[in-house]
Amino acid sequence: MSYGQGGPQSQWDPWTPQSQQPWKSGDDDGTPDWAALADASENRKKRRKVLLVAGGVLATGAIGTAVAMAVSNTGGDSRAGGPSGLPATASLPGGTATTAPSFAPTSAPPPLDPKDFIASANKDTAPLSPETLFPGTQLTMGETVYKKGATSDSKDCASGAGGTLAKALTAGKCTRLMRVSYVKDGVAVTVGVAVFDNDTDAQRFKDRADKKSIVAALPGKGVKAFCDSAICRSTTNTLGRYAYFTIAGFTNGKDVTTKDTKVFAAGNDLAQFSFRQIRRRGEAQASAAAGQ
Repeated sequence: MSYGQGGPQSQWDPWTPQSQQPWKSGDDDGTPDWAALADASENRKKRRKVLLVAGGVLATGAIGTAVAMAVSNTGGDSRAGGPSGLPATASLPGGTATTAPSFAPTSAPPPLDPKDFIASANKDTAPLSPETLFPGTQLTMGETVYKKGATSDSKDCASGAGGTLAKALTAGKCTRLMRVSYVKDGVAVTVGVAVFDNDTDAQRFKDRADKKSIVAALPGKGVKAFCDSAICRSTTNTLGRYAYFTIAGFTNGKDVTTKDTKVFAAGNDLAQFSFRQIRRRGEAQASAAAGQ
């Protein structure tokens, strides 16, 4: 193989080692043929692009094949509910068949009713006295403070009754009558609480009571005698196995009229407090029983 003139010129192949490089035709002055070199460079680029495109097609085909194989492996009969070709859980080494836990239907017990505990002496066993119902030396209702006076506790219910109250208490088989007095600015109130064995007896008392069934006023310990002969205001109510009463009037012996709002307010305060105290007995005993 010769260079320059004097023989057939071999084509230069950039991919073949030691192949002849093209030179300019004509006189051999040692200068490279730049046009030929540019054409050769362009041919290399095209050939490389073709190779790259072909390689991309092969890679895409390989990926497609891998995806197709994965789809084929994870396919199977949709009715089986899971991948085909896998053994059931029970047949896997160390595997055990599991099922969702089931629990028997349950329901929380109904809350204890406080009324049940003050409806009968069998359940109403908490300590009971004038001091447990009316503690302390004074009573505050809202912004009004009443000073506590004398107290009384007797199993002879008739001893603290006035008018037709004794007869009604006897009909209901009253077992105990407690009384406490309070005073505020010349207005005195005696509150009485009668105790029966059950709410049926208390209801029997209620059916027999009338407007003349009045608890006797209790003076003493700073409370002057009141309501001995004067007109006073009285109330009567029942709750569970209890009946509670109030009688309110002036310590100066003045008759009470409908315009004497302080007397009515004092009687209402003591009646409301008595109701709350009896109800709290039921709530406290129901709560204690629920915690056992």
